[in-house]
Amino acid sequence: MKLESINAIDAEPLNNAEGDLAIAGYLADAASGDVAALFDLGVAYSTGSNGVVCDLVEAHKWFNLAASRGHEDAGGCRGDISDEMTAREIAEAQRRARHWLSEERRAA
Repeated sequence: MKLESINAIDAEPLNNAEGDLAIAGYLADAASGDVAALFDLGVAYSTGSNGVVCDLVEAHKWFNLAASRGHEDAGGCRGDISDEMTAREIAEAQRRARHWLSEERRAA
């Protein structure tokens, strides 16, 4: 699935409070193990939606985490954005994903 086809936030732009609330909800759901929330964070950061600035390093991190937990489309989306990233950016995204996993383990 191409990244362009999964932007479910096309309808109308959110104001910052709504975007902050959406991202906070995704983060809470991701912390509780919701794989779809990990993917939704990747979509938000890769498209600059839900009040966040487009950040491919952060998007790669979330897609990587979602793919590692079996999300069907996350690996393809991660691959799509990887084409636009440097090796250093990909390494940073992988470092951030490992850090998130270590923080998640500590919280459990």
